Amino acid sequence: MSTASEITRRAKSNLAFALNILPRERREDMVVFYAFCRTIDDLADDAGMACEDRARRLDAWETGLTDGFEAPDDFQREVVSLITRRQIPTDLLVAIIDGCRMDLQPQRFPTWDDLSGYIWKVACAVGLVSVRIFGCTDPVSERYAVALGHALQLTNILRDISEDLANDRRIYLPLDDLARFHYTEQDLMDGVRDDRFLALMAFEADRAEAYFRDASEALPLVDLQALLPARIMGEIYHLLLDKMREDRFRVFEKRYRVSKARKLAILSKHLIARNSRVE
Repeated sequence: MSTASEITRRAKSNLAFALNILPRERREDMVVFYAFCRTIDDLADDAGMACEDRARRLDAWETGLTDGFEAPDDFQREVVSLITRRQIPTDLLVAIIDGCRMDLQPQRFPTWDDLSGYIWKVACAVGLVSVRIFGCTDPVSERYAVALGHALQLTNILRDISEDLANDRRIYLPLDDLARFHYTEQDLMDGVRDDRFLALMAFEADRAEAYFRDASEALPLVDLQALLPARIMGEIYHLLLDKMREDRFRVFEKRYRVSKARKLAILSKHLIARNSRVE
């Protein structure tokens, strides 16, 4: 098993699950790309390594991608080969590294625009690489990827509030949104789940919902099949958002998940629909 395959297998993520619907060659390329994203993200979050060492290793990845690796390992060679084969702009991979680099310090985002810039790097750039690997041909697919990237990442942020606080007291909700509902950073750290918090979370959930809607409206018919993995991801995360909303955002006491059975049902539905079109 290759390094990329092993990284992806261990992650058991929603994206890794959705990749099962791809043709073999594109699936293998997405496995390499996913493993790259997982490696960079895990490196930025490695609490067992000094911050300076993590920064140095992220810098080494960026230098290797832009100027060439002096002595690439097998995995790095796989990534470079992927970039060449799928004609992926190196700037997109550098953006992902830069976004993860931002997580080396405790996070605070004064405004939505600030958070949106971060999301573009850690989620939208991932989508823009993915549409190239998927084989999309309509330029509108890039608009779909950016909208869906915002929807997925914001859903993640809402789900992971407690986990992020435990990890260097990270807060990804825009501070001016907290102020809008007279809710403080200390309230968040104390796990205060009152009417102010529920109003704040509903506001952010509505924002995520708007991005899911934007993605749906941008979905190009010519790339409908190529975007199947992204559409599956969108459905899983939309369901996750609905679960949080229906449960009144009990994010301090539980981590919301979509069951494997439900994900398999979503996958099967899309497989049946795809096969019906082929017939």
